[in-house]
Amino acid sequence: MDKTLLEILACPICKGELLYDQTNQEMICRFDRLAYPIMNDIPIMLESRARRLSAEEE
Repeated sequence: MDKTLLEILACPICKGELLYDQTNQEMICRFDRLAYPIMNDIPIMLESRARRLSAEEE
């Protein structure tokens, strides 16, 4: 992932900080407990495509 892109991305729901999970290729919003997928180096920042984080992942 491009570091500049990582710095400017924010959660589309709460506008909060996102964490990059390189292993799972996801952008994580801890506040909303959502993981947005990254496909072909492009973050898919749609709530409908995000998965809910499990209690173990928090």
